[in-house]
Amino acid sequence: MFPKMSENLAIVRSRLNRPLTYAEKILYSHLDDPHGQDIERGKSYLKLRPDRVALQDATAQMAILQFMSAGMPSVATPTTVHCDHLIEAQIGGEKDLARAQDINKEVYDFLSSSCAKYNIGFWRPGSGIIHQIVLENYAFPGGLMIGTDSHTPNAGGLGMCAIGVGGADAVDVMANLPWELKAPKITGVRLSGELSGWTAPKDIILKVAGILTVKGGTGSIIEYHGPGVNTLSSTGMGTICNMGAEIGATTSVFPFNDSMYNYLAATKRKAIGDFARAYAQELHEDKGAEYDELIELNLSELEPHINGPFTPDLATPISKFKEAVETNKWPSELKVGLIGSCTNSSYEDMSRAASIARDALNHGLKAKSMFTVTPGSEQIRATVERDGQLETLEEFGGLILANACGPCIGQWDRRDVKKGEPNSIVSSYNRNFTGRNDANPATHAFVTSPDLVVALTLAGTLNFNPLTDTLKDKDGNDFLLAQPTGDGLPAAGYDPGRDTYQAPPTDRISISVAVSPTSDRLQILQPFNPWDGKDAIGVPILIKAKGKTTTDHISMAGPWLKYRGHLDNISNNMLIGAINAANGEANKVKNVTTGEFDAVPATARDYKKKGIKWVVIGDWNYGEGSSREHAALEPRHLGGLAIITRSFARIHETNLKKQGMLPLTFVNPEDYDRINPDDTVDLLCTELAVGKPMTLRVRTKDGKTWETELSHTFNESQIQWFKDGSALNTMAKAAASK
Repeated sequence: MFPKMSENLAIVRSRLNRPLTYAEKILYSHLDDPHGQDIERGKSYLKLRPDRVALQDATAQMAILQFMSAGMPSVATPTTVHCDHLIEAQIGGEKDLARAQDINKEVYDFLSSSCAKYNIGFWRPGSGIIHQIVLENYAFPGGLMIGTDSHTPNAGGLGMCAIGVGGADAVDVMANLPWELKAPKITGVRLSGELSGWTAPKDIILKVAGILTVKGGTGSIIEYHGPGVNTLSSTGMGTICNMGAEIGATTSVFPFNDSMYNYLAATKRKAIGDFARAYAQELHEDKGAEYDELIELNLSELEPHINGPFTPDLATPISKFKEAVETNKWPSELKVGLIGSCTNSSYEDMSRAASIARDALNHGLKAKSMFTVTPGSEQIRATVERDGQLETLEEFGGLILANACGPCIGQWDRRDVKKGEPNSIVSSYNRNFTGRNDANPATHAFVTSPDLVVALTLAGTLNFNPLTDTLKDKDGNDFLLAQPTGDGLPAAGYDPGRDTYQAPPTDRISISVAVSPTSDRLQILQPFNPWDGKDAIGVPILIKAKGKTTTDHISMAGPWLKYRGHLDNISNNMLIGAINAANGEANKVKNVTTGEFDAVPATARDYKKKGIKWVVIGDWNYGEGSSREHAALEPRHLGGLAIITRSFARIHETNLKKQGMLPLTFVNPEDYDRINPDDTVDLLCTELAVGKPMTLRVRTKDGKTWETELSHTFNESQIQWFKDGSALNTMAKAAASK
C-alpha cells in the first residue's frame, strides 16, 4: 500500500510541481491513471481506486441486489456489510436485538448468504455500528475507502480518506470499475492550543459547523492540521470527522500522528502503525501546501457548544445557551439525554461520561431526565462493562441500548411524549433535522458532547451550565460538578466481547442466494428503460418542494427501513416529508390530469400508469443528509425525469445521475420563485452536453411561456448513464459486449 502510494505521488508531483495537502496525497495516490488524469481542484473528475468498501445493512440490500445483476462471481475490492440500522430501540439492548433478529430474519439471511456467496465480510446484528467497526478493524493512515453511509468519514480519525456514497457507487467499486469523484477543494482547519476542562473534541466540529453551515463544506475535504492536532485522541479525531458530514463536506481527515499509532497498537494493528511511521513523511501535508479556505481555531480558547435545534449548524456556546433557550422559547425541560452512537461512543467518551455520573452519584444524585446509552460496538460495550463505566451509567439511570444506530437514525419507539408535543432532547449524535430521532416534528433536538449530555440530564433542564452553575446534593448543599476525566485507551486493552463476525467461506460456489417473489422486504431489480432520445414536452411538476428537503424528507427512515430491499414498497414514502410550496402541506399535491389532491407517491404512480413523465422543483442544498440512494431510486422507479433545484447536496446529485435521472440547477436561482407548482415544463433533453446549459421552457396556466437555462455537472460517461437508463445498464452493456 505505502510503496504504491509513494510511487503514484512521485508521478503526480512531477506533473503538478507544487506542495500537496494530505487529502490530495491520499486521493492522487489512488488515481486509476496517475500519468494521464486531469487534476484541478473543484473542476476535474478523478477516477479513483479505493482500498475498501463498507456497507450498512439498510443500504447493503439494494447495493447487493444491484451487484447481483452485474453477474460477477465475487467482489473485486475488499468489502464488508454491517448490521446496525434495523434494530429499533425500545426496552433495552438484549431484548431489542432479539426482536430485530426475529423481525428482520429474511433480510439478515439474505445478507449473510449473499456475503458468503460474493466473498464479503459480514458483521452480524449486535456487532456494532459500521463506522466504529471500521475504525477498530479496517481503517488505516493514507487509505481511501467508500461507504454507503454519510458518516463514513469517521475513519478520518485514523488518517484515512473515507467518503460516503450511494449504493450504486459502491457497486462500481465492488465490480472493479474506477470510482469517479469531482476533485474536491481543500478547506484547512488549523488547530492550535489544547482542549481542557469541559471542552471536548466534539466542540471542534460543533464550532466548525457554526462557521461553515450545512452548505459550507460542499465540494470540499476538511483537512485538520497544526500543533493542536497532536493533543487529540484518535477516537476524538474520528468524532470530528464523523460530524463533518453535517457541513456537506466530501470527507474530513487528520494527518498521521502518535495518537493514531497508539490506537492501531491497542486494536492489534501495531504492524500497520510501524509501517505508517516508516512512510510518515507522506502522511501529512507538505510544507507550504495551500488550502482553498483556511479556518484557525485555538483550542485553549474554545468553549463547549450545543448545536440546534432542527439543524446541526446553529452553534451556541454554553455561556450563551441559557439566554438562547429563553429568547427562542425552546422548551427548557429536558425530556431525554442520549449518549453514544457512531459519533461519540469511544472508550474516552464513555469514561468521561461515567466520571460525571460517578461525581453525581457520590453527591446522592441521579439523572432527572430519561437517559440512554448506545455503545458503538460490541468491543466498546464489553470493555466498558469490564472496566465499570457501564455499571456507573446504569446506576446513574441509564438504559443501555443495543450496539446499533438506534435513536440516532430514528430507530426509536419513543413513548414518553405524544407526537406534536413540543419537547427538548439532547444527544451526542451528529444529526438533528426535524423529526429525525423520534418522528415528532415538535421535538427540539440538540447535539453536543457526551459530557454536556450527562450534565444536562442530571439537571433535567437546558438552563444549566456545569462550568458555572451549582447543584444541590442529597443534603441540600451546593456543589459544582468536577471537570470530566477519562483515559483515551483502556489500560487493560480492549475486550472483544462476543464474536459477531462471519468470514466468507472458501467454497462459495455451492451457496445460493434466495429472494422470494412474494417477499415484501426484498425484490429483484428490473432494469430501467433507456432514454427515448426526445425532448420532454408538457411535463407536470409533481411537487415544488419548499425549504429544506433532506433525504429524510425524500425517503424517510424509521419504519420504512424494513423496505430498503424492496424498491416498489419503499417508493410509497417518496417525498412524503417534503413541503409543497403550493399549500404549505406535506404529502398533498394536485394531480394535473384529474384536478384532485392526493399523496405524492400515489400521484406519481398515476402519472406513470398514464405514461406521463414528471419533474420535481427543489430549493437550496436539495438532498442533504444521509447518503441513501433510495431517495434517487424512488423518483426514477415512479417515472420521474428530472429534479430541478437551486442547488444539490453532493451525494444525492451523483445518486440521481446513477439512476438515469437529470439533476439540474437553475442558472438563475431566482427562477425557483418564478416557477409555479401548476405550471408545466418542456425539458430540452436533446441539448444535454458536457459543460453546456439545458433549456427549460415553462408553460403557465394562463397560456404564457418563458424560458430559462439549467446547468448540470454531467461528464461524458455520466451522459451515457442517462442515455442507457442507468449506470448499471451501462455496466451490463459493457459486460455483455466483452
